[in-house]
Amino acid sequence: MRCHEMQCGDINRAQLLFETSTKKTLPMYGAMMKGYIKNNLPKKVIDLFNEIKDPDRVIIILLFNACAQLGTNEELNLCGDVTSAKSLFDRSSKKTISMYGAMMKGFIINNSSKQAIDLFNEIKDPNEIIITLFFNACAQLGTGKELILLKSISSKISNSFYSDPYVVTSLIDAFMKCGDVTSAKASFDKSTKKTLPMYGVLMKGFIVNDQEEEAIDMFNDIHIDELHRENDSARKMKLLPEMNTDCFEANIAIYLCLIKALTKLGILEQAQALIQQIPSSVRVDHRIRNALIHMWGKVGSVDKAKRIFDKISQPDHIGWTAMINSYGLNGMGDEAVKLFYQMPKESIDHLTYICVLNACSHSGLVDVARSIFNNIQTKTEIIYTTMIDCLSRRAAFEEAQQLIEQFERDHAPAITIYMPLLSGARNQKYSKLSQEVVDRMQKLFPNMKDSLVAASILLANVYASSGDIGKATDIKIELHKSGAKKRIGVTVTDIDGKLWKFRAHDRSHAESAEIHEQVDRMSKRIIEHGHKYDASWIVRPMEPDETIETLLCGHSERLAMAAHFIRNRKPKRIQMTKNLRICGDCHEVTKLVALIYQCEIVIEYTGKLKQGYALGCQGPSRDKFRRNHRFLVDRFDQHVGEQFDLELTAIEHLKRHINMLCSNKIQENHCGPKTRVALSDLIARQPDVLTLGETTNNLDIEWIDAIVDAIHDFEGGVNVVEHKQINQTDGDFDDYRKELLGFLVEATIHNPSAAPTSASSI
Repeated sequence: MRCHEMQCGDINRAQLLFETSTKKTLPMYGAMMKGYIKNNLPKKVIDLFNEIKDPDRVIIILLFNACAQLGTNEELNLCGDVTSAKSLFDRSSKKTISMYGAMMKGFIINNSSKQAIDLFNEIKDPNEIIITLFFNACAQLGTGKELILLKSISSKISNSFYSDPYVVTSLIDAFMKCGDVTSAKASFDKSTKKTLPMYGVLMKGFIVNDQEEEAIDMFNDIHIDELHRENDSARKMKLLPEMNTDCFEANIAIYLCLIKALTKLGILEQAQALIQQIPSSVRVDHRIRNALIHMWGKVGSVDKAKRIFDKISQPDHIGWTAMINSYGLNGMGDEAVKLFYQMPKESIDHLTYICVLNACSHSGLVDVARSIFNNIQTKTEIIYTTMIDCLSRRAAFEEAQQLIEQFERDHAPAITIYMPLLSGARNQKYSKLSQEVVDRMQKLFPNMKDSLVAASILLANVYASSGDIGKATDIKIELHKSGAKKRIGVTVTDIDGKLWKFRAHDRSHAESAEIHEQVDRMSKRIIEHGHKYDASWIVRPMEPDETIETLLCGHSERLAMAAHFIRNRKPKRIQMTKNLRICGDCHEVTKLVALIYQCEIVIEYTGKLKQGYALGCQGPSRDKFRRNHRFLVDRFDQHVGEQFDLELTAIEHLKRHINMLCSNKIQENHCGPKTRVALSDLIARQPDVLTLGETTNNLDIEWIDAIVDAIHDFEGGVNVVEHKQINQTDGDFDDYRKELLGFLVEATIHNPSAAPTSASSI
């Protein structure tokens, strides 16, 4: 009766009958526990189990099934810890497949997959559930050892298992997490019944293994497969059920994979073409909206990201953070900071801090970053890393090193926080600091081979760019002897809807001859516009038949640019992504090519820190321009000296950027010295554009003369605003200067006490 009541779903009636029974037997307990499991009430099963003094094999099996049904670490504690569960399992004289399955699932949930695999090896005839759990355990570990096991077991299982989508999906996931993309794809192809989760796990695996183009191709295959299924009378179920009208969870997962692949690819044209295929009913899902905000920001379309964000009435913390990150990735640090301060405080998490600090880093907002960083209560390793990156980009190496020391006082050393310091030293061609950082990394992290290889390559590049080719060569010889493999640089770009890939000096394309001819034409034109190839970016000895020009012109991003111009193409916009950072010479060449060919060029590149960067350049005829993420505008006006901490000496202030000695505090100085400190501070930050207002106030003629020379030598842009009226003078500034000096001499002779002491009093 109780079993019948439970099966009919009348839980309360069955429970009442059970509780009124004066003599409860094990079968009665078993019936109630089985009923609770069927009605998804595993906690009640555990409560009943705790009433039983001497459980039999059936009762123990039901307990394991209930524990497996709970599915979270916290709730599994209700069943006792894993050790207690294993003790119960070991005491059972007759272990069934169900008991093995429940125990394996418990191990996997508690991150003890090795023990799950050990249990699997005890089973003589595993069914599809056990096989699936074994694959899940291998996926969780994801090492080479598990990959060997996977290949062995998958080769032995019956072909009938390939008709079970759960088994195949788990197998694909395991192969992908062990890094074997080829075997994962082969398992997918062998499957006789493909489902959306199977497509989803394959797409996700492609993305994790840096094959986002294959993930996009897989998405396109879903539609092809759907047509095949519609034409098959035996399979009328669509692969994407009512794709244009309904928003099922399986569809959401697929679209999220597509958006993530497009985000990682970073090509605007590809994103625009494929996002149109997402039905409007799906686009209103908050997960899709958040992913789209991030994607549009990553491909350089901040306006589209902002439009989506503005449509969300109550953004969650992911939406806020995605929009802040979109601003940051596109060099709009001020907008990112403004939005950060508008964000509800309760929504801010460590990822939000990372994104806003990263935005400050790429927009040169060091002081703002310091303020935000200092107010963070709990600072994670990545938060420290991002702040160190911000300081290192502005060459504030001493402060960055102090921050590393601060981190290591409270945490174990982490290799990630050293990489931005090393990268910043490389940008400044600071070989001494670079060597010190690499030496410390090798001492602290001797077993982290991949990161040490990347650091050594960076160090070799620092020596090469500083002119010490000998040391650079020695490092690379040692790397070669150790068997270390250098990551190959690849640039990807979209031309007429087709993705093109280039490596350095690539001649694999059918159009290679035309492309290299275009590279030569581009080289001649940029030389005509004053470009001088920078040999410091050549990081290996040149062969006899090579020149500085041929080596640098063979870089993959230049070949990709040239491909856009062959056959008389006149693109208005070129977008490229590269898996490594671009060299300084390519950076300058890109700006010149954009100017000469009157087009927008965007290069996004990714380093070891997995942070995206973009370089935006346009010719002067365009109304809009994309600001370089490393582009810094600094401002000087007559009041800038009032912003100093007056308790510091002039050089204590400047030591944030340069190392010097000084004894006088700023407050002891008059206006003239304060102005000099302010100007020195701006120049030390190496801005791209200077805006100077009332610059000559409080300065003597010698300093005005020095400023004129400095502006003449400054390679960036300069805006000068002066409000003083002067008498018109025939001639140039030198003639005006002579006139002023004559006035000073005459004033000193006739009335020494009234002689002007600075330009502002003339």
